[in-house]
Amino acid sequence: MRGVAVCFGTFTNIKALWEVRIEKEKEKLQLEKVAREKTSKRIAHVWEDRVSFAKLKEKVISEDGRLILRIEKEEWKNLPPSLVKLSNLQEWQIHRTNLMKIPNFIAKFNNLIVLDLSRNSISELPKEIGQLVRLRELLVSYNRIKDVPVELSGCECLEKLELAVNRDISDLPHQLSNLKKLYHLDLSMNQFTTIPEAVLNMPALEWLDMGSNRIRTLPDAIDSMKNLHTLWIQRNEIASLPESISNMTNLSTLVLSNNKLQDVPACLLQLSNLRFVNFRDNPLHLQVTLPPCENPDEEDERELFGLEFMHTYIQESLQRETGDSYAAVLSVSIEMEG
Repeated sequence: MRGVAVCFGTFTNIKALWEVRIEKEKEKLQLEKVAREKTSKRIAHVWEDRVSFAKLKEKVISEDGRLILRIEKEEWKNLPPSLVKLSNLQEWQIHRTNLMKIPNFIAKFNNLIVLDLSRNSISELPKEIGQLVRLRELLVSYNRIKDVPVELSGCECLEKLELAVNRDISDLPHQLSNLKKLYHLDLSMNQFTTIPEAVLNMPALEWLDMGSNRIRTLPDAIDSMKNLHTLWIQRNEIASLPESISNMTNLSTLVLSNNKLQDVPACLLQLSNLRFVNFRDNPLHLQVTLPPCENPDEEDERELFGLEFMHTYIQESLQRETGDSYAAVLSVSIEMEG
């Protein structure tokens, strides 16, 4: 019986040993399989990157002495890392490609002057964008951006910024007032409820579009934008204009159509450089009829709610106020005599 027990024990040990060896072999084979898959994926990725890079190189053109990457209406949801090999590019013009992300390696492109990524699916601006110290134009309208990073203030040469039709931007970091050269800003079709403080303090700003937002009031400090000559604030909820707007002496274009204005303030007469204004589609109290044109041929080109309308409206409004005041004085005088 002892011999049988020994044989049985030996067999059990041998079986356990083989099971361990088999398990280790399986693990080894599994590891080799994973390694092969990783190698295969890496090779495929490298190959795809090379193919993508070859396609990108075909999109590079030279125009007006600038190297430009121009892609239109092609599927490029992501840009390959190999793009850094073209770090001498001065412009990106990538439109309608469904691009979802601006790569973090954007900082490598320190020669970029224009970054035009309009009409894509970009959801955020990376912090690295603030390292583009030579960038003059950042055009990212018609995307899905919700916030603007503080780091954008590092783009000290930025002159033109377009963030229109992102639909969800509601404020800007106050640090953006450090953009001393910015003269053109488009924030239309977003969620702003007023003009941000950063915008009011941009010293070089000349052109501002904040149309189709949710603006209800304009800040009293609006006149701090001393160099502004064009202001688009149509399609908002503005019910009145601050008196300080009369100090914006460089203003030549003022578009206020589709708001909730009930009156045209007389202070606008102080805007001596105003050449174009639009009050169309506002619930104004007075019904004003413009005098007939001296030249009938000019009637079709006449702006019914423009500069002439503004002057006529204010004149009639002042006359009515004067008439009402005179009537009130006369009424008091009659009562006293009685």
